[in-house]
Amino acid sequence: MSDATLHDTTQDPDDFVVQIADQVESFLVAVTEVARGDEPESAVPFLLLEVSQLLLAGGRLGAHEDIVPDERYEPDPGPEPDVDALRESFARLLDPIDVYSEVFDPYEPRTAPVPARISDDLTDIITDLRHGMAHYRAGRTSEALWWWQFSYFSNWGPTASAVLRALQSVLIHVRLNQPLQELDGLDTDQADIGDETLEFEAGRVMAQEIGGPLGIRQGK
Repeated sequence: MSDATLHDTTQDPDDFVVQIADQVESFLVAVTEVARGDEPESAVPFLLLEVSQLLLAGGRLGAHEDIVPDERYEPDPGPEPDVDALRESFARLLDPIDVYSEVFDPYEPRTAPVPARISDDLTDIITDLRHGMAHYRAGRTSEALWWWQFSYFSNWGPTASAVLRALQSVLIHVRLNQPLQELDGLDTDQADIGDETLEFEAGRVMAQEIGGPLGIRQGK
């Protein structure tokens, strides 16, 4: 299956794999465009929309019965595309709000939040999705579905959920005119995080300051 068959009109649009592949491809194209930085004023709302739509595909994969690939061992999909340029673009674009706090497992007792970066998370998600897309474009549809489902549970699903919560928090703070806490330089290199740093990570930036550059309309 070549790239041209991704939207081949002979494919049944009701096929589960075609629908998931379309949603994955739509996300990959859209967030790559956001990373170009041509419209920084709409970056946060647009990323929120795209991550939300991707999680719909993830929910469908999660609700689906376990997918078994045709082959016992995963075929080599080829070299992974370099995502460093994308990561750097996202980091520049989201600089005021890139670092945030995340709890990995809400059911783990006394789990402390850890700092994460939206730019790192987005590129991790993109890497997982591209891996499955390589199988899909090569005609290995069951392998693609298996990979997307497996990596949804093991990586990109929880990661996308955390990113969605972070982006949503930015909009909430700005739209409701609630300043973000000042957290004295907390970063992802910092190992120990106390209870006083559970607020959304925003460095020295306040909601009023990021609303304009990111194109987020503030509440009255």
